[in-house]
Amino acid sequence: MKKALITGANKGIGLETARQLLNAGYFVYIGCRDAAKGAEAAALLGNTNTAVIPLDVTNIDSIIEAREEIGRTTSQLDVLINNAGILGQLPQTPSAAPQAAIREVFETNFFGVINVTQTFLDLLKAAEQPRIVNVTSGLASLTLHSDPAWVYYPIKSAAYGPSKTALNAYTLALSYELRDTAFKVNAVDPGYTATDFNNHSGTGSVEGAAALLVRFATLEADGPTGKYFSNDRSGEESPW
Repeated sequence: MKKALITGANKGIGLETARQLLNAGYFVYIGCRDAAKGAEAAALLGNTNTAVIPLDVTNIDSIIEAREEIGRTTSQLDVLINNAGILGQLPQTPSAAPQAAIREVFETNFFGVINVTQTFLDLLKAAEQPRIVNVTSGLASLTLHSDPAWVYYPIKSAAYGPSKTALNAYTLALSYELRDTAFKVNAVDPGYTATDFNNHSGTGSVEGAAALLVRFATLEADGPTGKYFSNDRSGEESPW
């Protein structure tokens, strides 16, 4: 049975992604900061092929403990979905957003992904076809941000968007480093999805968002790597 770790998996897109991977026959590690909320999520899933892993992506000790806990039950990890993310303090005007608030967003959305990925890379390397999905945003695209005709053109922040742009750059660099291996590493934007993240103002469903993440978590050997895909573009490639 293939095994997947999803960060921020106790609700929203993360929880639905767990559900869909379970339905696809995967064992899923539910990564979340609050073990009690993780247990509630596992109960909602109603599947015994899950394990709750306390994991705070901004705390390296927590990440290491999670790696050790998972390592006690398996010698390999087939899928890592870096889903945990925060919007941060609003407003985020570039001229006035406090640097501390910007750093807080980057700690989760960028540095957290790097720390989790590096810590679990040995387990991923032990898998035959390891997959890494970094959950990004359409707001990460510098190309689209330069196009006045883009629907989200006015939404420019000092923290959230730039943190995802940095994540995209890391995804591209990591995929290049691993280009001669069986790894597939992609940045995937679930689109503007109705979740707690945006007070359910999004236009997309969690089912559709999760389906896109699962698609790239379960890529075949000839699948793409080092790319950026978005539900806002019907699941096709998005410009950097």
